[in-house]
Amino acid sequence: MAQMTMIQAINDAMKTELKNDENVLVFGEDVGNNGGVFRATEGLQKEFGEDRVFDTPLAESGIGGLAIGLSLTGYRSVMEIQFFGFVYEVMDSISGQLARMRFRSGGRFNAPVTIRSPFGGGVATPEMHADSLEGLMAAQPGLTVVVPSTPYDAKGLLISAIRDENPVVYLEHMKLYRSFREEVPEEAYTIPLGKADVKREGTDLSIFTYGAMVHESLKAAEALEKEGHSVEVVDLRTVHPLDIETIIASVEKTNRAIVVQEAQKQAGIAANVVTEITERAILSLEAPVLRVTAPDTIYPYAQGENAWLPNANDIQETAKKVLTF
Repeated sequence: MAQMTMIQAINDAMKTELKNDENVLVFGEDVGNNGGVFRATEGLQKEFGEDRVFDTPLAESGIGGLAIGLSLTGYRSVMEIQFFGFVYEVMDSISGQLARMRFRSGGRFNAPVTIRSPFGGGVATPEMHADSLEGLMAAQPGLTVVVPSTPYDAKGLLISAIRDENPVVYLEHMKLYRSFREEVPEEAYTIPLGKADVKREGTDLSIFTYGAMVHESLKAAEALEKEGHSVEVVDLRTVHPLDIETIIASVEKTNRAIVVQEAQKQAGIAANVVTEITERAILSLEAPVLRVTAPDTIYPYAQGENAWLPNANDIQETAKKVLTF
């Protein structure tokens, strides 16, 4: 075991798979000698060479097109979109091509492409760098969408994503890159895609969340425990497809639920979780399922983001509404 930050765990996952499979390639803007904006790929080009870890032009559409071609010739691409707010430039490659590859070819071709990208607020980035667009990706059939919240999960999920035969959108919250360390195995290991994780057991209320909001939810759960409430925190980890079994099992245990996301409320992951709960477990509910989200506005400039982002206090207040219903 080694103590790693999330960025170190992500780097270690790519290094592991570059060693494991000579068909794995890592590419994107400044990922080579520079090691990426956040140094996620630091040292990889030096170890594995310019043919396997390399820079691309500043053109997201070109990065996506390259990944499509490589996937058809036996390679496993780990393509980086420098910030996920730039995903619009490569939407056709992701949603129009990669997501449909297996269906369109009748199973003759797969698209083993991992689309890595940082996102998320609380770090004062410029406009179009922090947007939470995972809901946009989850709306596209054919894509798996992963959002890790810890270094341990980050490594295991990224290895699983790289080994998967279909495209995986792997989103890395910038605030979590270096916010804490935890023990991470130095050897290869995988965490199944599509499997949630109960980060905290509880009996009175379930909180479903992912990414940086896992940590805000755990803070809220600790505060609520001091007031006599036992709160379960479930980290979705994969936001599409959802782990319906774990979600419903938690609701049937606690009979109350809230869903927390950093993204705006409209058309988000939280709405889908609420719908699944009400369709499958409404008779287990003793209160409405409420959401904690950002407002339905354009992401604010850095000066206002802390007031805009959901936090532990918001979660605690919403939880109390459900607990006292």
